[in-house]
Amino acid sequence: MAPRSQLEIVTSSVTRLVKEEASYHRELEQQIERIKKLESSQDDDDENKEFLAKQENMAMEETKKVLPSLNQKIVDSVKELEALIAEESQKGTEGNAAHITAAQEAIAKAKTAER
Repeated sequence: MAPRSQLEIVTSSVTRLVKEEASYHRELEQQIERIKKLESSQDDDDENKEFLAKQENMAMEETKKVLPSLNQKIVDSVKELEALIAEESQKGTEGNAAHITAAQEAIAKAKTAER
């Protein structure tokens, strides 16, 4: 089996980063819902309520801190992938057509991903 080309590696990297970003957004939504649920609960006697709310808020803030750096990684990887596509297109090798198409699809997904 031939080693993977740089185009394939960066394409899979962009795809992975987009999936990871979507996962963090889902996690953030879940944390927000848990915080709302804790805040709206009528059980004022619960001694753990304040502690749980504080923990959920800390987790939410940590998740929010990850998103900007992850977004920058995606932007950088997309730029690298676009450069590799241009390079491969100039070479004109027909065997790379499928890899170029996959790379272009990964770029499209990255640009339309939730930000």
